[in-house]
Amino acid sequence: MSALNTPGTKAPLRIAVAGASGRMGQMLIEAIRAAADCQLAGALDLPSAPALGADAGAFLGFQSNVPVVADLHAGLANAQVLIDFTRPEGSMAHLRVCRALGVHMVIGTTGFDEAQKAEVADAAKDIAIVMAPNMSVGVNVTLKLLEMAAKALSTGYDIEIIETHHRHKVDAPSGTALKMGEVVAQALGRDLKGHAVFAREGITGARDPSAIGFSAIRGGDIVGDHTVMFAGTGERIEITHKASSREGYALGALRAARYLDGRAKGLFDMFDVLQLR
Repeated sequence: MSALNTPGTKAPLRIAVAGASGRMGQMLIEAIRAAADCQLAGALDLPSAPALGADAGAFLGFQSNVPVVADLHAGLANAQVLIDFTRPEGSMAHLRVCRALGVHMVIGTTGFDEAQKAEVADAAKDIAIVMAPNMSVGVNVTLKLLEMAAKALSTGYDIEIIETHHRHKVDAPSGTALKMGEVVAQALGRDLKGHAVFAREGITGARDPSAIGFSAIRGGDIVGDHTVMFAGTGERIEITHKASSREGYALGALRAARYLDGRAKGLFDMFDVLQLR
């Protein structure tokens, strides 16, 4: 730590974490602790959280001197950026305070409606935001591969997206699956809203060749598996990403936080962070 305080060296990036006592929040705190160029500067959680008032590093057995708080202004007072993997209603409340305080945001929350997405875009006029349904570097490279595959397999192939997550996930299809559908649809010159099929039951008739199908599976403690199938005549191509832990999401979120350092405002995604445009 002393090297970080040497004159002429850059001070660590001060990061606050939303949902600090949740599974993803704890993974983010662990990743921040392991990163020499980052420092935990705030830990937010609900007023009902059992960890409220405790040290945010207690679950790792270390003293961070950052308490878990429900007061957003207090929790963000010393932060440069907030990383948020909570739920839409929580993220919107955090967004408004971040905008007022000039704190940048990395938003990995999924399930936003169009009005909420518009509010995020409007806030980006004042603060810098990275918003992506999946912060994993591997997932975003997979999205680039899907773009390439969809363009090459534009005719004669039926497209199905299958995603699997743990029993606690509250939205379906996952934000990542929807993003995969959007990338594929855009590459094909289609509007996903007009071609997505989210449920099949009973006598459905023959498959519309322009449809993009979605299937969601929920069970156990599965972190997240996504497969996009291009089913043709005599062959089938499957592009799959499997997450074995949340660490990949946390490391990607830290890359996004670093990307925002020094930026005044604007709305970005992981393609910007990873230079995949």
